[in-house]
Amino acid sequence: MRVPFDWLKEFVDITKSPEEVADILTMAGLEVEAVEKLDGDFVFEVNVTPNRPDCLSIIGIAREIATAMNLPLKYPRYEIKEEASDYGFKVEILADSLCRRYAGRVVRGVKVAPSPDWIRNRITKCGLRTINNIVDITNYVLMESGHPLHAFDLNTLKGKSIKVALAEEDCSIVTLDGIERKLPPDALLIWDAKNPVAIAGIMGGSETEVSDSTQDVFLESAYFEPTSVRRTSKALGLKSESSYRFERGSDIEALSNSLDRAASLIQQVSCGRVYKKVDVYPKRFVPVTVDVRYGRVNKVLGTDIPDKEMADIIKRLGFTVDSHKDYAAVKPQAFRTDIKIEADVIEEIARVYGYQNIPTTIPKAVISGGKSDRKHTYAVRIKDIVRKAGFNEAINYSFMAETDLDMLHIAAEDRRRKAVSIKNPLKKESSLLRTTLIPSLLENFMHNFSRGVRDIRIFELSRVFEDIGRPLPLEIKCLSGVYYREKKPSLWKEDAGGFYIVKGMLEDLFNNLHVNGYAFYPSNEPFLHPGQSCEIHISGSGIGLLGAVSPVVVDKLELKASKPEIIVFEIDFDRLISLIPASLEYSPIPKFPCIERDIAIIVDDKLNASDIENLIRAYPSELIEDVSIFDFYKGINIPDEKKSLAFTVRYRSDSRTLTEAEVEEMHHNILNYITAETGGKLRV
Repeated sequence: MRVPFDWLKEFVDITKSPEEVADILTMAGLEVEAVEKLDGDFVFEVNVTPNRPDCLSIIGIAREIATAMNLPLKYPRYEIKEEASDYGFKVEILADSLCRRYAGRVVRGVKVAPSPDWIRNRITKCGLRTINNIVDITNYVLMESGHPLHAFDLNTLKGKSIKVALAEEDCSIVTLDGIERKLPPDALLIWDAKNPVAIAGIMGGSETEVSDSTQDVFLESAYFEPTSVRRTSKALGLKSESSYRFERGSDIEALSNSLDRAASLIQQVSCGRVYKKVDVYPKRFVPVTVDVRYGRVNKVLGTDIPDKEMADIIKRLGFTVDSHKDYAAVKPQAFRTDIKIEADVIEEIARVYGYQNIPTTIPKAVISGGKSDRKHTYAVRIKDIVRKAGFNEAINYSFMAETDLDMLHIAAEDRRRKAVSIKNPLKKESSLLRTTLIPSLLENFMHNFSRGVRDIRIFELSRVFEDIGRPLPLEIKCLSGVYYREKKPSLWKEDAGGFYIVKGMLEDLFNNLHVNGYAFYPSNEPFLHPGQSCEIHISGSGIGLLGAVSPVVVDKLELKASKPEIIVFEIDFDRLISLIPASLEYSPIPKFPCIERDIAIIVDDKLNASDIENLIRAYPSELIEDVSIFDFYKGINIPDEKKSLAFTVRYRSDSRTLTEAEVEEMHHNILNYITAETGGKLRV
């Protein structure tokens, strides 16, 4: 808002320079963004925050200066030679919840002409254009007092009456800017006896505007509910100086003074006859009482302000103060609609006392040696292990779209379809909370791939959310990742595919965490390749998945690459942490040598290698130290729907060196046991 310095000096006896005053205002919370020298005067560009509509006027800014400098505030003086009657003018409020007060005066015999230079100069410095003396006076009082007024050509108002009511169906009005506007049904309007003549608090109608031929006017000064003005202004896309102030809240008590001030100026400038005021005020303003504890003020601010000084500061703000022993009962005036609770008054005391006078103190905090968070500790450790495997961490928003699940062919009955909807999403693609991290990581992959990156290893450790029919969703922390490396000629040959590289990384992760009993079983996930995917189990409990993205999903990504192999994995972090042993048991280095024997067996193609491995481990013997698979074969000399699996079994005793004979006997027994349990036969 533009504020002429000379105009301020009419209300406060300022002895300081414009630059000093600008600094005082800024320190009081009203930032002066610029000081412009104009026609021998200085004009402040003041940034008024939305919660301070009382400062959208010259008097409002002057009040802040007077409070900060502890100077008296002078109000404009005026006299009105008033007629005995109100000219029989009637005002009726039919929507008293949206218009809590409406006042007006009839002024007859006005002479519409250009405004005097002193009025024109002041409103021009404030950034308003001059129109004629009547309209300019309403703008002058607007800038001076902060309360919007409107002048109607009285002879164009039908029925010598004003009615404040909502718009009717299919209602429209041509506003002062010459545009016909169709009004929403909840718009508050000013009506004469037949037609709407103004949009309340926003703009008047062109049919009742003051023109050069106007002789009689009706001056309006009212209070309109801020939410109503804001809603209508937004619906119409129409803003004005009036709506800017009404939206933030005007002074319901001072509107009568603004009306009288404007009537006095019209009488002074255009020689009109002013009639008695019409003032409809259904429900009087009752100030809120805020109890302010003196001790609380000093505790919050870190000061030692005496009680009497606090009470004096509050009085300087224009509030009514009823002092008690330990507190003050404060009643803010109607122009301070932002003062509602104790903290609001404390903030005002801090502003006036001066932020620069509040001592700087370092907060005291007691640091206790609390227990370390197990999950956090393992999260840091797991991230470090995955990063060492060449992966980079991603941090994504916790949102997704329904189409992300459609792309992965997630079934309707799948629990990942139980997503939490966001009521006010920023965009359609972010309308749900994630139930899986994989769509976000595929998007990260696409972002990097489209920019020429051909070795992509990204992981994320974050939460997913599931709607379980309760006020709050189920939150599960997951570790997920995506791996891609373009196949291209190199100086060496690497036979391992991406699936086995990522599988090896996960096995290394489990081993680092000392998690035993993990196994991999074929997966039926719809978005994974049937022959290159698996479910991850630990101690018989499923904790995640791993696999290559299916060709159907890859085609939807529209990659410019030949048969790209994209590997993804996702692990339930919370469940994984619960399976990590709380303590470790150490065994001494074996004293006696081991003996290894191999088993090659032909079994049904549907039988899992891990099941056979578990059978060998479960054989009742303390001599079996370890079992591992080293070969898988299908092809020549292997019957259809069969496969060959080869295992290495390591035997060792803790108390003696094993002989060849007893190892051979044990190995022969295991062979018979395995062939009997699996229905397979030895491969020779």
